[in-house]
Amino acid sequence: MDEAALRAFLTASFPSTPPPYVVEEAADWGVRLRLPVSALTERPGGTVSGPSLMALADSAAWLAVLAQIGPVALSVTTSLHIDFLRKPAMADVTAEGRLLKLGRSLAVIAVSMWNTGDGAPGESPLVAQAQVTYFIPPAEASPPR
Repeated sequence: MDEAALRAFLTASFPSTPPPYVVEEAADWGVRLRLPVSALTERPGGTVSGPSLMALADSAAWLAVLAQIGPVALSVTTSLHIDFLRKPAMADVTAEGRLLKLGRSLAVIAVSMWNTGDGAPGESPLVAQAQVTYFIPPAEASPPR
């Protein structure tokens, strides 16, 4: 699935409350999302909340898998480990979900997150790093003819 297909899938899957993420890129390596920061993502202390970063990591992993296998809505998180590395500024956060393994039933994705205005990973300090494992349900058997 490309960027437009992923955006359409999100809108159709969550019609009453679409996720706040902007799908910026989808490729064979994974996806890049941006979280526009607002009062809803802020925590006391003038930073982006941990739950907002965890949701961003989970969404980046899910969309990285869907970009490769198509719109399988029932693929689910089986594990999410996150390290908060430094206090993010109250500025948009970019996440890259990179596929480490894409098997028949499990996918493992590394997600790097940084403040958007700071450049790309390697050029800017990461604010968080996550590793996410997704379960991919078996394809349904074809109906009898």
